[in-house]
Amino acid sequence: MNVPRRPSHRVAMVAAVATAVLVVTGCGGNSSKSGGSPSTTTTQASPTASPSASAPAGQHNQADVTFAQGMIPHHRQAIVMADMAEQHASSSDVKALAQKIKKAQTPEIETMTTWLKSWGEAVPQGMGGMGHGNASATPGMDMGMGMGMMSDHDMDQLKGATGNAFDTMFLTMMIKHHEGAVEMANTEKQQGAYGPAKEMAGNIVTSQTAEITQMRKMLGTASPSATATP
Repeated sequence: MNVPRRPSHRVAMVAAVATAVLVVTGCGGNSSKSGGSPSTTTTQASPTASPSASAPAGQHNQADVTFAQGMIPHHRQAIVMADMAEQHASSSDVKALAQKIKKAQTPEIETMTTWLKSWGEAVPQGMGGMGHGNASATPGMDMGMGMGMMSDHDMDQLKGATGNAFDTMFLTMMIKHHEGAVEMANTEKQQGAYGPAKEMAGNIVTSQTAEITQMRKMLGTASPSATATP
């Protein structure tokens, strides 16, 4: 008869439903865990998403500021002298050297100006205490003076010279000027903290020491620069 079989059928159905409920509950638990997993991953990844927060690339000290504030007017005067050479020099070698100096130092002025602005420091105006109506009104902007900088009288004499006399005067003055720049750059290499500034200082020492040697040869008085250091 079919009556005894009905209870067995019902028991089987109940067991099947219970199993299904357990399976669904288990899946729900796994889903919750997996849902929490992305949150944990995101939290762990967030510190590496902004490495600049602890990067020391922007750190600088007073030596870096002094280097930039002193070298900007120093470079500006070298460019003024180079412009004079293009107009008054008789030697093509002197003119070529003047163009090389101007090409190298103009972008360095722009770079150092950017540094000072980003640091919130004053940017020297003109040639910083050199006169000619360009003296800086900010204290400390003339730290480049004495480091091979020419006086107003020197610049007027150079401007008034022509031909071979100009060439000799230009080379003599520019050697002194470069020696001052090398001394300033060596100080930055030793005392500075800002990587790009120290790198620029190293480039100045290398390039201007080589130019000093070149100019001494052009004058016939070749000798190593006393201010250059390895």
